[in-house]
Amino acid sequence: MELIVFLIIGALAGFAAGLFGVGGGTIIVPLLFIVFTQMGYSPDNIMHLALGTSLATIIVTSISSLMAHNKKGAVMWPVFKNLAPGLAIGCFLGAGIAGQISGLYLQLIVGVFLLWVAYKMFFGGKKQVTNPATNSSSTDDANTQLPSKPKQLAAGGVIGIASAIFGIGGGSLTVPYLTRYGLVMQKAVGTSAACGLPIAIAGALGFMFFGMQQRIDVPNTIGFVHIYAFLGISIMSFFTAKLGAKVAHILSPQLLKKCFALLLTVVGCYFLYKGLV
Repeated sequence: MELIVFLIIGALAGFAAGLFGVGGGTIIVPLLFIVFTQMGYSPDNIMHLALGTSLATIIVTSISSLMAHNKKGAVMWPVFKNLAPGLAIGCFLGAGIAGQISGLYLQLIVGVFLLWVAYKMFFGGKKQVTNPATNSSSTDDANTQLPSKPKQLAAGGVIGIASAIFGIGGGSLTVPYLTRYGLVMQKAVGTSAACGLPIAIAGALGFMFFGMQQRIDVPNTIGFVHIYAFLGISIMSFFTAKLGAKVAHILSPQLLKKCFALLLTVVGCYFLYKGLV
């Protein structure tokens, strides 16, 4: 029964990963929180397990989503190369920081963060750059508006730390960061999917390492990563992420942006409710 539940979570998370470029963490974390609570795990460890396991599964969803977006030419590899080192280092360190925060405070932090990002997605960001000659989005023009390489590296570090604390693939920060500088939504989502890979690998390793240091008493885990949940979610999400990526290229950028913000609003309210009640 547990495996079936993890497979269902994986199907939903994978679709979200391809559609929004978020690695599925915004769905995996709250659902795993519910499942682990029902399994009777210690409240002190539930949130950390949800975060660590979420990042581990994002390794698989990121690969699948990345491949699908890359076929559409939506991954901006020069931007990825600038962000990746900071993302990896920041996420590993962020896992250590998350390990020192209580589960209750993590719930509240994640809830407030997601609501803030949803607000920024609804009302923030610059208009995409359009090529007058072709009346279409210009990747080259958008590139010229991005910050310098050192600033992108620093931004990657901040996104990495936040991603570990929130158990996400970084899309909730990477997508708004890129659209803020004029990138069309599909390009931002595709590049975010690629950025989710170094975040997920470094974050999963970090939660394993720091979790083992705390010697938690939970079966079928390595540190703060639940092995069965990781396998069940990863298997299903690998396939559904491709479907989500296809849908992302069918929808209009503005509609995709609003759907993304709506998803974050619902999840953010859920965590605030659980943390305050």
